[in-house]
Amino acid sequence: MEPLGDVSNPASLDPDSLGFMCGLEIHQQLATGKLHSRMPSELYEFGIEDIPEDWNHSERRLRASQGEGGKIDIAARFEQRRNRTFVYVQPPNAGLIELDEAPPLPHDQDAVDVVLTMSAMLHAKPVPALQPMRKTVVDGSNTSGFQRTTLVSTNGQLLTDTGEVGVSVICLEEDSARKLETKSTPDGEVVTYTLDRLGLPLVEIATDPDITTPEHAKESAIALGSLLRDTRRVRRGLGSIRQDLNVSIACGDRVEIKGCQDLEWIPRIIRIEMARQLHMYRLTNQLRDEAKLPPLPPDRRDTEITIENRVAMAAKSRVPMEFHDISESLLSCESSMVSNALSEGATPLAVRLPGFKGKLGTKSPDQQGAQLPRLGRELASAAKLAGVAGIFHSDELPSYGISEEDVITIRTSLELSESDAFAFCVAPHWQAKLALESVIERCRMAYHRIPQEVRNVVVRKGQPDDGTTTALRPLPGGARMYPETDVPLQEISIERWESICSNLPPSSDERLQRLSELDISHNQAESVLNGELDDILFEGIEGDLGLPAKAWASALLEFGTSNVPALSVAVHLRETGQITREGILPLVEESSRRKITDLIHWMLSEATSRGFIPANNSEVEDAVEAIMIEKADFISERGMSAVGPLMGLVMQKLGGSADGKIVSQVLRDKISKQNL
Repeated sequence: MEPLGDVSNPASLDPDSLGFMCGLEIHQQLATGKLHSRMPSELYEFGIEDIPEDWNHSERRLRASQGEGGKIDIAARFEQRRNRTFVYVQPPNAGLIELDEAPPLPHDQDAVDVVLTMSAMLHAKPVPALQPMRKTVVDGSNTSGFQRTTLVSTNGQLLTDTGEVGVSVICLEEDSARKLETKSTPDGEVVTYTLDRLGLPLVEIATDPDITTPEHAKESAIALGSLLRDTRRVRRGLGSIRQDLNVSIACGDRVEIKGCQDLEWIPRIIRIEMARQLHMYRLTNQLRDEAKLPPLPPDRRDTEITIENRVAMAAKSRVPMEFHDISESLLSCESSMVSNALSEGATPLAVRLPGFKGKLGTKSPDQQGAQLPRLGRELASAAKLAGVAGIFHSDELPSYGISEEDVITIRTSLELSESDAFAFCVAPHWQAKLALESVIERCRMAYHRIPQEVRNVVVRKGQPDDGTTTALRPLPGGARMYPETDVPLQEISIERWESICSNLPPSSDERLQRLSELDISHNQAESVLNGELDDILFEGIEGDLGLPAKAWASALLEFGTSNVPALSVAVHLRETGQITREGILPLVEESSRRKITDLIHWMLSEATSRGFIPANNSEVEDAVEAIMIEKADFISERGMSAVGPLMGLVMQKLGGSADGKIVSQVLRDKISKQNL
């Protein structure tokens, strides 16, 4: 049965009838040291222009290597063809191991314990021994051309309100280097990375395709992220967690979508991918019908290899890999993009796309404002992976300064029929050819089911543009993995696993219930939980100082946790009436810059010398009476509502040394008596 659905209205697509399948891959940075070096996991938030001059730089080119089975992974082979040079900036937390000039060290045991804890929380089964693997990655994000990853556990379960989601694998792996800049040159791209993030431990959690709807995907991502944060051992902040989506419908195939940072966008991104797969399926059968080829089955399980081989031969014959120099056709072209590139020595190459006129499409929005799926965009994203700025295709011309006369001239020079389309690229000859090779291959793929590939969410100004995606690389296969021989196997003992299972951190619900028993407001409790401050809060309440819950919670929320010991002492002294509230921040900040063994004695001494000792009640009453005499008319006019404005005047008169609660109470008592 042919799949039903309106591609222009992704929100209306029915996941169940389309054979929707979805799984999640979560990558979360751990709050430990680096995985295979003993370097700290500090990140330097520098842009390319901020890099200190004394940081070392090294330059490399990478090539793909064979996997364990003797084959080169398709994704790695593709990356190698992109002809890129990589420059690596070495910050203070990157040494010889990060540069791949020294053997890696065994796993950071702290990181192993954190991932084992997560495994237990997800009811997963640990493997008997940790065997690191090398995962081939030739995009420059690793200096060695591979990323180390270690399987830790399998067969877990994530509980959501919509239903249980299986967890297939939980791995411990190295994070990649952080890209700073990409520059285009006539000889290929030069990509600069910084190595501060390289080697940070990540937990990778991949679910089974048990997610039933796009909304369930969002729910599952929230539930999994909350569970990871419950360990209190993961990093927080932008980029510390990444969600990838594995999405397919029956008439399409599995696509991995990266860059889903904002969980609110997940349902929309998935629905747009469903619409794209449905559109491409229908386009495939249109192309096959015109070529008198067997139709593509609506369920990929019914695909017959013999028929697909026949179609592949026909597509290769119909769309030849031929390149044409159209320099003469562009002699009078007024496009600034074309003329500027030609003036720099670029070559304009074109390819014929027989039978594709009207099938490449033009930019149009769907009913929710996202770009409708079209083959032309797929061709452009495939070409851009060669490092070019883009391509021109005939369905979108005349435009971009290219006139109707230019189009006619090109069509004539390529000897096209009425049903044919064309595409051209203006770039260095080798690069234009590589880009157009990708265009031809993508057009040939259009005769088949969509390719399994990795795609990126289109991001503009730090957030998804409209929920659409572009091709990034082919989906990697098993050939990318081979054993890491430089790191010894590590057994997971029964005793270690049992110790982990008997000391699991409480869940968010359990933490909130515990907070609700304290003398703090519900808003405070939620803020403490969201800020992951509850453990510190209870340590202060139950510790030697016995801090009051409300005061300690307020201090943590207001002043943060940069110096908890000093803050706890300051709050204790404030609550026992020995220093003023105004003294907390300066005393805590000053103690952070010193090595102080007796904080209580030091703070009391500093509070005395700096005037942070609270005024006694008689001094407060004298100050209040003086202000009331000075502002008698104001009090007469405002009554009790004058308390707030007068508070500041009294505090100022006392030099900030008064307790705000006492000042407020004295003001209220005296104004109340005066009004009787």
